[in-house]
Amino acid sequence: MRDYGFAPNPFHGICTLGTCKPQIRRSAKVGDIIVGCGSSALKLEGRIIFAMRVSHKLSFQEYWEHEAFQIKRPNLHSSKSMAYGDNIYHRDGEAWIQEDSHHSFVGGGVNHENLLRDTSSDNVLIGEEFVYWGSSAVKLPDHLRHFAGEDLYPPSRNYRSTFTDDFRAEVDTWFKALADQGCRGRPASWR
Repeated sequence: MRDYGFAPNPFHGICTLGTCKPQIRRSAKVGDIIVGCGSSALKLEGRIIFAMRVSHKLSFQEYWEHEAFQIKRPNLHSSKSMAYGDNIYHRDGEAWIQEDSHHSFVGGGVNHENLLRDTSSDNVLIGEEFVYWGSSAVKLPDHLRHFAGEDLYPPSRNYRSTFTDDFRAEVDTWFKALADQGCRGRPASWR
């Protein structure tokens, strides 16, 4: 996993997932909890970078046009948190527009590989309840690593969504107990 504060974007009081991970953005439902785990490449293996509960699911166009999410549009001439805005896709008629961003080429040229992957799911996940630790990633609790044969930590870079109801309830209880929600750390890749 890379962590630039782009996917997810934990800034401005709300966590959004508007790029990358099209399978997650396609299959997640309102109420689901998404947990992003660290990688060995980031030296954060076995740790949690973020956790969010999906409160809304919008199309790219709805996200682009919604007044509350204008702040999530990238501004490459501002702070890092503004430069890594994830509100980068919208349509002009039938054509996708990719704004100058972390996913375009330098100078604003369209990166077709990113555009095709990102727009393969026309969903942006919004999380009003979230914790983003970033480079201060916390250790994945043992009870979520060894719960009746289930492990929240993914075995590969992919994602998992099939868990027993008991395990989902355990993750929900853990998430509700997180006292200090919001953006609690800097992105790990900002070093």
